Amino acid sequence: MSHPPNSDRPPPNSDRDVKVVIVVLPRSSIMSLASVLDPMRAANRVAGKVLFDWKILSPDGEPVLLTCGVAIAVDGAFSARVQGDCLLIIGSFNLDRHAQKPFIASLQAGARHFSIVAGIDPDAGFWRVAGLVNGRTATAHWEELEDFALTFPDVSVKADRFVTDGKFWTSGGASPTFDMMLHLIRQRFGSSVALDVASIFVYDETHAATDAQPLVSLGRMEALDPDLARAIRLMERTLDRPLSMSALALRAGQSQRQLEMRFARALGISPGSYYLRLRLQTAQRLVSDTQLSIREVALRCGFDSLSSFSRAFKRQYRDSPMKLRQGRQ
Repeated sequence: MSHPPNSDRPPPNSDRDVKVVIVVLPRSSIMSLASVLDPMRAANRVAGKVLFDWKILSPDGEPVLLTCGVAIAVDGAFSARVQGDCLLIIGSFNLDRHAQKPFIASLQAGARHFSIVAGIDPDAGFWRVAGLVNGRTATAHWEELEDFALTFPDVSVKADRFVTDGKFWTSGGASPTFDMMLHLIRQRFGSSVALDVASIFVYDETHAATDAQPLVSLGRMEALDPDLARAIRLMERTLDRPLSMSALALRAGQSQRQLEMRFARALGISPGSYYLRLRLQTAQRLVSDTQLSIREVALRCGFDSLSSFSRAFKRQYRDSPMKLRQGRQ
C-alpha cells in the first residue's frame, strides 16, 4: 500500500537497501554523474545506515573519460548477468559512436533484471540503438528533444524535467536528475529523508517531474523581472522564425524602448544581440552534435541565407560551421 506524497512514514520496502548499478559511458557529464551519486551518499549519511549500495561500471571495464577531462575509475564491466534494483545509465554526447553492439545487447538483456531502468541525460542516438523506450513516454535534454521526437515517432516525448513510465525513467539533464533522485528517495524511504537530502545541498527549489525544461535557466529572474523573462521565453520559442524587435516587444506587452532598457540593466546586452546569441548557440550545438546539413542548421536557427549564417557563426566562434564540424570529427 503506497503512502501519500507528503507522508513522513517510510514505505514498507524501506527496511532493506537499494542495490544500484550505475553505467557510465564515454563523454558523460560529471554533473550528471554527481547528481546520481551525491543524493544517494547523502541519504546514507542522514539515515546513519546504508540505504543505497551502488557500484559503477563501464561498457568495457576500463576507466571512463568524462567531457571535462576527468577519468572515472569503475568497479568492472557491465554484462547481461549484472543484477540489482535500479540500473542508472549516464548518457553522453554522440553516444551512438561509442555504444558498441555487444554492450547494447548486454544492456537490453540485463534491463530485465532491474525494477527501475533510468536514462540519465540521454541523447536520441543512445535510445535508438538501445531500443528501450519504444512505445513509451520519455524525455531528454532540451537540446535533444526535437531530434528525439523525430527519431522515435512512436514515443510520447515530453519536455518535462524527468519522466517515469513504468520501470523506465528518463531525465533531461543534471539538475532534473537531482530531482529524479529525490523522487526515488522519497518513493523508497519517505519524504523526510528526501527533505533532509535536499537540505544538505541547500536545494530549496525542488521541482516536480512535470515541470518544463527551460532553454534558458532564468532562476529568480522570473520573479524579479517577469517582463524580461517573458521576452526571453518568446525568443526561445521563435529561434527558427525570429521576430523583429518591435514585434517581440509588442508580444511581450511592452514598448521596444522598455525592452531595450530591461536587457541593458539586467544582462548588459541589447535584446537583438541576445536573441542572435541564442540562435547561434543552438546552431553551434547542431553543427557539433548532429549530422544535419549546414543549410538545415541555418534554417532551424532562423537564417534564410547560408552566407549570412556562416558570417554570423564565424564572428561568434571564429571558425566557419563546416570547419568547426570537421574539427570535432
